[in-house]
Amino acid sequence: MQIQINTDHNIEANETQAAHFTDVVKHALSRFSQQITRVEIHLSDENSNKNENHDKRCMIEARLEGKQPISVSHHGETLHKAVEGAADKLARKLDSTIERMHDQKTRGDAIVVPESPQSEE
Repeated sequence: MQIQINTDHNIEANETQAAHFTDVVKHALSRFSQQITRVEIHLSDENSNKNENHDKRCMIEARLEGKQPISVSHHGETLHKAVEGAADKLARKLDSTIERMHDQKTRGDAIVVPESPQSEE
């Protein structure tokens, strides 16, 4: 699973932070690692220099093999909380998406047994 981190011009992420955020996302999505080909993390500070609560935003996009990308976002007081919240949301969304895909596949594989003709006596 390839992970890429992007930041807006208001955020200066260092290598330590990037490694931490990557670990948080890898941990949250570990059970999907075989199905995910790429993850993009987008970090932004929506109010730049203003000190307001929940102004840090993390948007995470995951690409499942052969499927359209799935994305979620989460706001938090800190980048860490925003990344953690978005990673948890994405794990839940992947759970439901993969479950739906599995349900559709099993419904498509169902065997239809024709009714046997009734014998008249």
